[in-house]
This record gives sequence, structure tokens and C-alpha cells, in this order.
Amino acid sequence: MTITTLPDLLDKMWSDYTAMNPQALKIYNSFLERGDQVQNDHIAFRTFNHPKVTIDVLARPFLESGYEYRQGYHFTAKKLYAKHYEHPNTQMPRIFISELKLEEFDDDLQNTINQLVDQVPDYATQQFDFCSNGRPWEVSYETYEQLREKSEYAAWMAAHGYRPNHFTVFVNALSSFSDIREVNEFIKQNGFKMNDSGGEVKGSKDVYLEQSSTLADTVEVDFSDGTQSVPACYYEFAQRYPQPNGELYQGFVANSADKIFESTNKSQ
Repeated sequence: MTITTLPDLLDKMWSDYTAMNPQALKIYNSFLERGDQVQNDHIAFRTFNHPKVTIDVLARPFLESGYEYRQGYHFTAKKLYAKHYEHPNTQMPRIFISELKLEEFDDDLQNTINQLVDQVPDYATQQFDFCSNGRPWEVSYETYEQLREKSEYAAWMAAHGYRPNHFTVFVNALSSFSDIREVNEFIKQNGFKMNDSGGEVKGSKDVYLEQSSTLADTVEVDFSDGTQSVPACYYEFAQRYPQPNGELYQGFVANSADKIFESTNKSQ
């Protein structure tokens, strides 16, 4: 099936994400069983700042579908840059796309990533659903581990390629919970592990955003030198607070997102 519309792309991404990340579907269904409505706060993607696959390449289908750029973010320690986009229809999820700044790494990592991206056909990046078409290159587990020593983010990208890294529950829309801490307790009571890097709740009311996330599911991935278990995707939760002007904060907080990225760390 050729994907050419935003609704079809969103459906495809959710199906792919929940197939790869069954904990998310279990958690989603557990909210529905409580009578909650589950609204998606944002969907996140990863890439490299290689000219062929930059943030702007991944953002193309969203911009063509009415999304608009809102803000950029720098993650100095992890050597990342990100942009977020919003749709005029506020029921649509925000889109958050980050990229690894290759020039800040040594030649070995740069050469490895260049070799991966060189395998991507030019036509592939023009496809409307490129951002959810999975891994467009062959890679060995040995290379994955070599990348992981320098960047967990680079290793995740090498293993999984182009697909949503996480979906996010908008906590404000959950009627049966008073706040994100109650959500976290519910998640843990149901047997799922939370990312506690920097504390289970990242951010605060003072910055108008609190976030938490599960730890990524582990999945079997076919590498060129065999099948190995590696971290895949996770489920995030976000509670937004009104700013002094009374409007709900719509952006992201770099210090918090920095710790959320660690939900896919193999060391976790």
C-alpha cells in the first residue's frame, strides 16, 4: 500500500510502533479500560545531520500536510539538535525530530554513518512515508556495538533506522489520574519499568512541562552477522501546565528531553 496522506501515515506509524513495542499497546489499552481518552502529545523521530537524511528531509511529509516549524533545541552533551512542529488542528500530535551532529564525532564514527547512509537510494528519501520505512541499510552487530561505545543514539539509529522512536500520552487528557506521578505508579503496578535517569519525572511546573517514560522494550534485530536483542522503542507521558498568559505550554524542555533520550540506552 502506497502511503500518501497524513492520516494513513499516522496509522502506519502507530501499527509499526505497537508491533515493535507491545508494552505501549498494553499501557494504551489499560488506560482505555479505565475509561480514559488517550490523546497523543507528540511523536518523536531520530536521524543524522547527513545531507541526505536531515531533520528537514524527515519533516517534509508533515510540512506538506499543514505542520509548521515552532522551535529548535540543542543537546550539547549528546551532540544532538532537534526541531518541533505543530499542526493548526490542536488535536494532531506535535512532531519532534532530532539529529546526531556527525561533525562533533571522530572520523571513525563519521565514516561508519556515511557508509550506512550511502546505502539509502535517492528515491527512498522522496517517499511520503520515508520517516517510517524502517532500516534502509545493512549493518553488523559488531558495528552496532562500536557505535554504541560513542553514542547510544547512533547505535539505535543503525539498528532500527526510520520509524517513530516514541509516542507520548498527553496526561492532561487522562480523566482518571490527577497528575503524572499517579500515571507513573499505575505503569509500575502493571509491571513496566520506568526510566529513572534524572528522576522518574523530568521537568517541573516551573518550566510548564513534566515528562516521564518507560524503558524501551528489547527486540530481536537481524544484523548482517546474526540476530541480537537490542533496545527498541518506549512510551512517554507528558503533563503540560499553563504559562503566565494562561495558555498551555506547547514546547519542549531540553534538559528534560536529554534524560528521556536515555530510555533506549542498552545499559539501562
